[in-house]
Amino acid sequence: MIIQRQNPPALHPTPGYHHVTIVDPGRTVYLAGQCPVDAGGAVVGGDDFLAQADQVVANTAAALAFARAGPADVVRTVVYVSSADQKVLSAVWHHLRDSAIGEAFTTASTLLGVAQLGFPGQLLELDVTAAL
Repeated sequence: MIIQRQNPPALHPTPGYHHVTIVDPGRTVYLAGQCPVDAGGAVVGGDDFLAQADQVVANTAAALAFARAGPADVVRTVVYVSSADQKVLSAVWHHLRDSAIGEAFTTASTLLGVAQLGFPGQLLELDVTAAL
């Protein structure tokens, strides 16, 4: 399987992700939205976006490993952050890019500020698609 990540010359430069990801035929892995929830079912990190991001990273890494995938196999990410503050969105993005799964964010990626997420106290969620 071949994964090609590209930026068409007619589109704006990106801060590290690629506009287009093309995958030759193979297995596709779709993760459920990964939340800042520990193995016991509790939302962790309180009102700290970056602490919640750390739990999301750990959960995503575990789910990818279970599927026999890693950050390099990710072909699409969508990051949902419960904030309209551009500085918060940027801080979360950079924190994720610098994390153990940072390579996952070099592919087709979207970062969204949203009004609310599913769990009480949840500040972010990560949607991931990988190709094997």
